Amino acid sequence: MRLTQDNIESEFMRAGALQQAGRLEEAVALWREIAAAAPQSPEARANLGGTLLELGQFDAGEIELRRAVEMKPQAHWAHYNLGRLHQLTRRWAQAEDAFQAALALAPSDAKVRLALGQLYLAQGDYARGWPLYEARSEVPSQNAPRLTLPGEWAGEPIAGRKLLIWPEQGFGDQIQFARFAPVLKAMGADVTLAAPPELTVLFASLGVRIAEQTPDKMTVETPDVWTLLLSIPGRLGATLETLPQPPYLAVPPARRARWAGHAAKGAVGVVWRGRPTPGNTHRSLPSLEALRALAEAGARLVDLSEPLGDFADLAAVIEQLDLLVTIDTAAAHLAGALGKPCWVLLPWFRTDWRWLAGREDSPWYPSLRLFRQPAFGDWDGAIAALARAYAAQFRS
Repeated sequence: MRLTQDNIESEFMRAGALQQAGRLEEAVALWREIAAAAPQSPEARANLGGTLLELGQFDAGEIELRRAVEMKPQAHWAHYNLGRLHQLTRRWAQAEDAFQAALALAPSDAKVRLALGQLYLAQGDYARGWPLYEARSEVPSQNAPRLTLPGEWAGEPIAGRKLLIWPEQGFGDQIQFARFAPVLKAMGADVTLAAPPELTVLFASLGVRIAEQTPDKMTVETPDVWTLLLSIPGRLGATLETLPQPPYLAVPPARRARWAGHAAKGAVGVVWRGRPTPGNTHRSLPSLEALRALAEAGARLVDLSEPLGDFADLAAVIEQLDLLVTIDTAAAHLAGALGKPCWVLLPWFRTDWRWLAGREDSPWYPSLRLFRQPAFGDWDGAIAALARAYAAQFRS
């Protein structure tokens, strides 16, 4: 189709749809056509740059994103997009400069505040990171909307008060931050932790009241105060040195009995893929076969990528393993919360802030060890390092 002023708007929408659908090569080709037909459009340049970024064509993407900034320097979104490129390619200082430039132009933009907060959190700067991380509730993709109830807890003394902790984001996030519920109980609060059905049985071991949350309804006693689950560490002023340590979850005895003998002695559980979400593209391995080097190092692999039941069931199996090897998914958080040995394969691109920058360990989970891709898309390099470590530790 030949682009004209009459159809360029519809082509913008089509290119965006291709990008959202993961058809990135097609999206790049169309964005190039749009940018050629509308050479004065910084939006076309920015979208082209963002799509190139997802394909790992960082230099080409940076050229386009810088052009967008040059064409429209007063557009905060142009600086934000450039900052995202720097953030995702680990250029922290340049990312901070770009995000600060965007904030100077649009101080109330939640996406920019969230990105800057995640940048600080990834570097362990929790004092600056937690307050900015509160912007996530204004970003729909974060799945963290605030409740409409009055009385959001702001960190004030809480002894003797009924506190409702509301879940947010994914299963791994909830497992990671559930550690703070017993802390608040120890501070004197009457705690109710809401959780989806997949987590309620497991979370019973936390020692607080658990309320099952379903899409239809959830009945709880009206609280005096409430908080989103991932807001708690910021309210408490948590630092890397003061994080509550595992194990804080335990396998229910009935589930331990149900799954007894599921994994042979010396087995290594593996989770090579996560749920099919847009953010999972760079995290998952292409197949179980990608872990061949680990098997060749002597590991007896048990594929745990398919759901076994709820997370109490998975916990009962993980408890039997010598080691869990997993991509960045909820299983890693579960193993860490149980205090079980777990090695996590992390992507070079879009590494989650929770794993911090440049570390092989996790202050959140001392039983975890991190193996990072040495370059964009290089799972072979990460898995080879993991296989060598396995041979050295378990076969020496």
